[in-house]
Amino acid sequence: MSYIKQKIFRNKIFKSMRFRALAFVLILTVIPPFILEFGLAANVENSMVRQKMDRLQGQCNILRNNLVSLGYLDMTDSEDMSAIAINAELSQLSGMYDGRILIVDSDFKIVNDTYQMDEGKTCISSSVIKCFAGKNISEYSSKDEYIEITLPITSSGSDNISGVMLVDFSTKEISEAMVGFRTRASLIELVIFVVSIVLAIIWSKSLVRPFRKIESTIGKISGGYSDEKLMLDEYTETEKIGEAFNHMLERIRKSDETRQEFVSNVSHELKTPITSIKVLADSLLMQEDVPNELYREFLTDIAQEITRESDIITDLLTMVKLEKKTEELAITQVNINELVEVILKRLRPLAAKQNIELVYESFRPVMAEVDEAKISSAISNLVENAIKYNVMDGWVRVTLNSDHKYFYIKVSDSGVGIPEEAQEKVFERFYRVDKTRSRETGGTGLGLAITKNIVVMHQGAIRVYSKEGEGTTFNMRIPLTHVNSTMNIN
Repeated sequence: MSYIKQKIFRNKIFKSMRFRALAFVLILTVIPPFILEFGLAANVENSMVRQKMDRLQGQCNILRNNLVSLGYLDMTDSEDMSAIAINAELSQLSGMYDGRILIVDSDFKIVNDTYQMDEGKTCISSSVIKCFAGKNISEYSSKDEYIEITLPITSSGSDNISGVMLVDFSTKEISEAMVGFRTRASLIELVIFVVSIVLAIIWSKSLVRPFRKIESTIGKISGGYSDEKLMLDEYTETEKIGEAFNHMLERIRKSDETRQEFVSNVSHELKTPITSIKVLADSLLMQEDVPNELYREFLTDIAQEITRESDIITDLLTMVKLEKKTEELAITQVNINELVEVILKRLRPLAAKQNIELVYESFRPVMAEVDEAKISSAISNLVENAIKYNVMDGWVRVTLNSDHKYFYIKVSDSGVGIPEEAQEKVFERFYRVDKTRSRETGGTGLGLAITKNIVVMHQGAIRVYSKEGEGTTFNMRIPLTHVNSTMNIN
């Protein structure tokens, strides 16, 4: 395996949820026992040493008091019964705790050695010197496995230190006990480790099971089983993921249905003018000596159908262009008041044909960062529809307002209105409330869909309010300042 493949493989492992879950469980279940072992072992050892030291200290104090009361250092006859009794006690204490006891006089001469090796020799150790200076020593050495204790021996009836009792006791039994303790602790840790691995593997499998279902469902959907649904009820979080996933699938299905319907509508809309042209042309070809008036009438109808076909294709191209992800806006600072006035001036002749009053109300000057051509197209579509789907001697009112963040355009009319059940569909491509009237007015069914796309591209919103027979109002809201919205998902 090459270095790159190995690196990719390792990255996949470390990014695996199952691997992370396993590592997480092991960290929580294995590391604490290790920490606990070292802390507990230290406490146990300290406790054992402290207990033994207290016990030895008490025994040594009793023996030291006997030495002082009997004046042991002043005895010259080693055959004295008192001296023999004291020596026996020293030997007994030394043997009981596997230790060595030295009695040192003021000249640092060893008077008694329970090992009987250094009697008569000089003992100058730091512990003895400190004890003569009035500082008693009680020390434990885990490395050398012994406890050292020094006790001063005073003269009878005086506080003067005339000698030192130096005691060394073995702590080998403590070391052996700690070895046994650590061995048992290691066995317990091993059991915990094995059990933790087993539990972590079981838990990690259950943790990734919902994601395997997601993978399986996505695979089925990719294979063409579009009716498949994702059912995840193991955890609250995965249940929410399943709901979001199913909602996304539903939107994809609806989008696919809309696409199919769009293709069908496009085919129908493009075919209708061609069919009309063919019928008119065949009628002319089937007749001989066609009068010029009829010939001109048929050609006029053919030209109108060609124009209609061209309008549909133009709107389709505009729609496709707007829906492209790469479509960019040519943002400039635009005077919206002047823009609306230009649009209304251009559409007044159309309104005059139906004797429709075109009213414009502006509450304040509005400057905004927009794509002038696209916003102009959106406003024109709204006003033109308000004129086309109006009644004779009706009215169209265009209102412009703004606040600190948005500008608002409201287009109201006194027209035929839109049924309530159709209001949610008016922004769909090729949707017509009244197909007969739409064809009479020359609409392609794409105007409002184009308008909505333009508004969305400007991060705005558009709403429709209507009541059948009482007119319609479109409210458009556009930000005054354009901000590019990008989404980055790592």
